[in-house]
Amino acid sequence: MAVNIGDKAPEINLKNQDGIAVSLEDFKGKNVVLYFYPKDNTSGCTAEACYFRDEFPKFGKLNAVIIGISPDSSESHKKFAAKFNLPFVLLSDEDKKVLVAYGVWKEKSMYGRKYMGVERTTFIIGADGIIKKIFNKVKVQGHNQEVIEAL
Repeated sequence: MAVNIGDKAPEINLKNQDGIAVSLEDFKGKNVVLYFYPKDNTSGCTAEACYFRDEFPKFGKLNAVIIGISPDSSESHKKFAAKFNLPFVLLSDEDKKVLVAYGVWKEKSMYGRKYMGVERTTFIIGADGIIKKIFNKVKVQGHNQEVIEAL
């Protein structure tokens, strides 16, 4: 299933890096930058998280929160967030329900081998819960600026 601009954002109810359940309802009235990434502590995912971290104050001024989601465990997220001083929420989707609901759990290919994985994607969800912008197949370098401009 994929979602499109103008759709109501599919609900999320996942545990964060501290094991606390988080849902989109918790951020009602704010813009949500929801970014899906493949794996904690890998080069591209670490760079993406650190770019968002470095611009974090700008997102607050734009009434926006940042939420990262990957299939990693809450414990993995806790270590990742601590290691890189990430000031935003990371959610664990180990059963991949939210990844599937947002259409980012896809067949990928590396060195001719096919496998299922997360396609790096960012959604901007408006304060009204409607998807305003989708960045597919994100290139990490400069992505944080694209998101700020879109807000």
